[in-house]
Amino acid sequence: MPVPLLPRIVPGMSAASCIGYTLRRSRYLNVTNRCTLRCSFCPKFNGSWSVQGYDLRLHDEPDAETLLAAAGNPSEYDEVVFCGFGEPTLRLYTVLEVGSELRRRGARVRLNTDGLANYVYGRDVTPDFEDSVDAVSISLNAQDAATYYRHCRPPTPGAFMALLDFTKHVREFVPDVTLTAIDGLEGVDISACQRLAGQLGVAFRRRVLHQVG
Repeated sequence: MPVPLLPRIVPGMSAASCIGYTLRRSRYLNVTNRCTLRCSFCPKFNGSWSVQGYDLRLHDEPDAETLLAAAGNPSEYDEVVFCGFGEPTLRLYTVLEVGSELRRRGARVRLNTDGLANYVYGRDVTPDFEDSVDAVSISLNAQDAATYYRHCRPPTPGAFMALLDFTKHVREFVPDVTLTAIDGLEGVDISACQRLAGQLGVAFRRRVLHQVG
């Protein structure tokens, strides 16, 4: 079930700082705290809402105008990324609107997602991304359904297959698709995850447990 919004408590930081934050040469947009999963390794379920000093708790969800303002000048960054302690596609139409405008302004736009948007909306939403994002990073997190359910705790038993189906479809509309998995989670076989990505015809990136941002 979606995670309820929690109050933002950010001493010394502006609201905009929690909506748009910079790591290396990427500008991140914190769209929502709600999520379709309750991953056991997610810091927000372990008492921390902080990423590299940014508190990502939201009192409410920023509208398109606020997100565009938080993105700043795209020429200052290598990319703008929809990513925070929540699933951006739960606000699909805002993401599409903002992504399209950012691309018009010259930004490279990436979406970090759990890959469950098709399941959530009951239709194939992947064609909608064609004009709004340049790259998609999908949290695979496990090489098989049993391991995925153990760590990601999806609300329905079909989530893992829905993720794989989303990957197959989105690669037709977005030129840069990457599956990611976290090295250090018990039972996760990183090599098997990489092979699965290869079978799906997309790239793979290894992440490391407890290294956020």
